[in-house]
Amino acid sequence: MHKVIEKIDSRILAETIVEGMQEVKAKDITILDLRDIHNSVTDFFVICSGDSTTQVEGASNSIVRHTRKVLRDKPWHEEGKRNGEWVLLDYVNVVVHIFHKDVRSFYEIEDLWADAKRTDIPNLD
Repeated sequence: MHKVIEKIDSRILAETIVEGMQEVKAKDITILDLRDIHNSVTDFFVICSGDSTTQVEGASNSIVRHTRKVLRDKPWHEEGKRNGEWVLLDYVNVVVHIFHKDVRSFYEIEDLWADAKRTDIPNLD
């Protein structure tokens, strides 16, 4: 049983999002901590990849379900669910990017935010 937290800390939200990703075996999970970057748009980016559009959609659904269950929180905004290549879930203080593996390598979002503190989460294979 998970404990419900009244005021959600952005770090706790990011970790809960990672758990939702891991439930469907999303790959190459990375957390970018943007809190020390001047004028950043959010506290954290949480990024993962899926091998197929079905896995991208499954990761998105798992994250939304898991954050709702554990923290009683839901995204403020969602983008890209129709095409399944790049889904963005905006939790305001945490922004989630779920990429199809080919699309992720094209955009290289981690390189755009190279000044951020980066944490790579090992795959659960």
